[in-house]
Amino acid sequence: MPEQLTWADIEDIAILLAEKFRDLDPLTVRFTDLHRYVTELPEFSDDPKKSNESKLEAIQMAWYEEYKDEHQELP
Repeated sequence: MPEQLTWADIEDIAILLAEKFRDLDPLTVRFTDLHRYVTELPEFSDDPKKSNESKLEAIQMAWYEEYKDEHQELP
């Protein structure tokens, strides 16, 4: 994982969010809150104004994949 993340580091951001908010379903997070969560990550160093809806949606979906993997039912 890079030391400094930008909006392009979708998968790395998703992993960090999944670790930080283990029990939070990403699909319940508003984009305004998601933007804040990303920009508050210590590793994040990009311009907060460079985000857009498609980037936030991509991060949310990647985070959701991490969330599903963590919360899937065990046989």
